[in-house]
Amino acid sequence: MGIEINDRRRRAALHRVLADPARLTIVDALMVGDLSPGELGGALGLTSNLLAHHLRVLLEAGLVARTRSNADRRRAYVRLIPAALDALNATTTVPVPPRVVFVCTRNAARSPLAAALWAARSPIPVTSAGTRPGPCLSPRAVSTARRHGLRLGRQGTAHVRDVLEPADLVVAVCDKAYEKLGPARPQVHWSVPDPGPIDTDEAFEEVLAQLTERVDRLAALAGAPVFAAPRLAEPELPS
Repeated sequence: MGIEINDRRRRAALHRVLADPARLTIVDALMVGDLSPGELGGALGLTSNLLAHHLRVLLEAGLVARTRSNADRRRAYVRLIPAALDALNATTTVPVPPRVVFVCTRNAARSPLAAALWAARSPIPVTSAGTRPGPCLSPRAVSTARRHGLRLGRQGTAHVRDVLEPADLVVAVCDKAYEKLGPARPQVHWSVPDPGPIDTDEAFEEVLAQLTERVDRLAALAGAPVFAAPRLAEPELPS
């Protein structure tokens, strides 16, 4: 899997500028609207010399700009440049794979739930498998998926050797599967706990929440159009 991260120096420079609490406070204050230096100094409790220093640093970093008032040319305003903050966002991308395969040990809960979430989120084909698959899906995984309107796709389990193809993007959703597969093939690793030993609705809900967050992030990075993330309904758990 190729991952590209661009503009690291620009991002690092902006992070250094905003690492000062006073400059970060100025940026926060300008998020809503423009302010004059006097208004900024009064609101933040900064002396004119200190405020001038921080504004100069922010100006040189391209985070703010100063403009003259159209009404009173003697008055200046400071405005935020929101586009400059976009550079703070990581630009990691994942090349579009022909298929995503989620793998755990038993292929009974985590990997089928992850595949069901992916199918609801992305048009990229998906399936799941196990390094030591059990005889069937976990009944609690089935009921958890049903509560959230997710389709598990199949009721049985599968072994990785019968599923994996060379071009697949493999996502190991448990530590045992990741270590079993080894470094021989490119893959993503998510250290998600096995809810099976606890076997409660709460444990499965927690795992589903973790998988949802990770699936949403990976789908957004995968470089293909994604469906609007379905809002998972609040489950009704037994008291």
